[in-house]
Amino acid sequence: MSEPRKIIMTLLGMFMTVATIFFCCYFSSDPDHSKYTVWGVDVSNYQGLIDWHKLEEQNVSFAFIKATEGSGHIDESARRNLEKVAETSIKKSAYHFFSFDSSGETQAENYISVVGKNELDIPPVIDIEYYADKKSNKPAPEDAEKILRPLLENLEEYYGMKPIIYTTFPVYMRYVRKNFSDYPLWIRNVNIEPDLMDWKFWQYCDKGELYGYTGEEKYIDLNVYNGTIEQFLAEFP
Repeated sequence: MSEPRKIIMTLLGMFMTVATIFFCCYFSSDPDHSKYTVWGVDVSNYQGLIDWHKLEEQNVSFAFIKATEGSGHIDESARRNLEKVAETSIKKSAYHFFSFDSSGETQAENYISVVGKNELDIPPVIDIEYYADKKSNKPAPEDAEKILRPLLENLEEYYGMKPIIYTTFPVYMRYVRKNFSDYPLWIRNVNIEPDLMDWKFWQYCDKGELYGYTGEEKYIDLNVYNGTIEQFLAEFP
């Protein structure tokens, strides 16, 4: 590489580093809490044993609890979390990690085997994101739809509530926007407030720290509801 080119590449690298630091400092994912006053958590077995009363003390209004993955996996803490959170005023839902590799029907069966028909205050959630090599080998949208549609429809029929879709912006654009934008959206963006789509919940932080859980994971995901407490309680009585 020639000397001028080395200098240019060095300066470009310095510029990108400064720009990245500026972006991370200037654009905060922390929401305007005067605007979004209803907040909650999402948890899995990684948070270990959870004292839900202690989370309630910290003004947690809602919780999304991991239930299942694909057609066979069940989160080890799902039943305990669903039963213990019911002893508090925290509104609860349960989420299913979507698999691109098994049928929607069997995934729905797996979820239903864990989560009781009348156990949820907030609709069931399908978590759609890339895993393993899916980001570099993206499944075709039409193939994903063949799995996702029966999964969503079967859960809606069983629970009597239209499921919520949790996803990231890239996955939303590829798999959700065209054919499933009529489903309530729980969007993940830990860099900046999402404003390119209508959303019901926003996961704004994956490095939250509360007290009341003893698992191997010290962090807990934080979320807000897009509305007032009055709207939240009216929508999820």
